[in-house]
Amino acid sequence: MVNVYKSFGSREVLRNICLDVRRGEILSVIGPSGAGKTTLLKLMNLLLNPDGGKIFFDGVDTDVDEKQRRVLRRKMGMVFQHPALFDTTVFNNVALGLMIRGFHKEEIEKRVEDALRYVGLKGFAKRKASSLSAGEAQRVSLARALVLEPKLLLLDEPTANLDPGNVLQIEETIRRVNSERGVTVVLATHNLLQAKRLSHRVAFLWMGELVEVGETKEVFENPKSERTALYLRGEMVY
Repeated sequence: MVNVYKSFGSREVLRNICLDVRRGEILSVIGPSGAGKTTLLKLMNLLLNPDGGKIFFDGVDTDVDEKQRRVLRRKMGMVFQHPALFDTTVFNNVALGLMIRGFHKEEIEKRVEDALRYVGLKGFAKRKASSLSAGEAQRVSLARALVLEPKLLLLDEPTANLDPGNVLQIEETIRRVNSERGVTVVLATHNLLQAKRLSHRVAFLWMGELVEVGETKEVFENPKSERTALYLRGEMVY
């Protein structure tokens, strides 16, 4: 991202964002509610267009027509805070993207089975999505993204309000997909301990401004910005 701006009406949500996501890293974006974290992820996922600046993916300028944007978007996966599952089986939810892309039945079955096993839901394929707990539903949402083998995985508060067991499972899946498959991960989170546990680097976003980006240990132990230090200590007043 180079000098990216985004507004909704008269409200400027992001301004002058310059951010380089390194291939193969886990980058956590932290900041208070309303800082612009979700908007940042949607811009990365090409669901939104910037009002100014440039966004590049794999060295390619994403300012192209919608057909070309769809090609680029197929190399990414995104998981939102609230999983939006269809009222059908777990298998059909996870398989949908593969069906749309025209994969053969045998390949779809193998990939879905592998994806469900990867998120700790082996044997869940025939269950109705409506019967799942919140944590199980979020893991299905994660499997739906992983089954497409993305190069970039974007996660928007993926463990918010989940029980510790599901948080642990999702965090372990994030670590594995990064270390075993080399998937680049960008994680927006309010959970500072989660960011500390998972991330190679951390970016602090505040009121639409990218205040600081650095190695996780350095940001948490020796932040360069006083605003970052105040936020990490829980002393910032919004």
